[in-house]
Amino acid sequence: MIGYLKGRCVYLDQESVILEVQGVGYEVYCSLGTLSELSASMQEEVVFWIYTHVREDQLQLFGFLTKEEKNLFLSLLKVNGVGPKSALSILSGARYNQLVEMIESGDAKALSQLPKIGKKTAEQIILSLQGKLVRIEEVKKTKSRSSNHQQIATALINLGFKPQLIEEFLQGLAETVTVEEGVRKALGQLSQL
Repeated sequence: MIGYLKGRCVYLDQESVILEVQGVGYEVYCSLGTLSELSASMQEEVVFWIYTHVREDQLQLFGFLTKEEKNLFLSLLKVNGVGPKSALSILSGARYNQLVEMIESGDAKALSQLPKIGKKTAEQIILSLQGKLVRIEEVKKTKSRSSNHQQIATALINLGFKPQLIEEFLQGLAETVTVEEGVRKALGQLSQL
């Protein structure tokens, strides 16, 4: 499986780019946002995070400039009725932060206004992904904390507590606290809110 490709953009059309990597041209399908960013940097070297879609009759590469966009794409693929082309259309319809906000706030109306997304698909996306996207991002944010604080935050996120409450709680918690003690204190304090 191809994880990423690094090369020069030699051709761009409305849905894909030809990326030359050591003399080989790969057709990589991208969101409209990615294509507009690439139009300003033709012939410059870029790195794409790649998703390879294999079917009986075709092999397609989908490229993303950021790991976050690729992760959102992969999350969308897990939703019933959303394939790679539909997921790419969704990513083309709004910026990453806007999409996450629509999903997290349960805004099916805004999601259904995106290209190729009907009301039922929008509701299915929300049902499948609401609460999970923020957790992925919040777990990543915990990497900069001390090991114990990181483990406490991860445990609390998995228990369903809101990230902003966890953040406020951790700010007042000593760095030397054990994981068990931190989780116990958090449960006592946060469950009363």
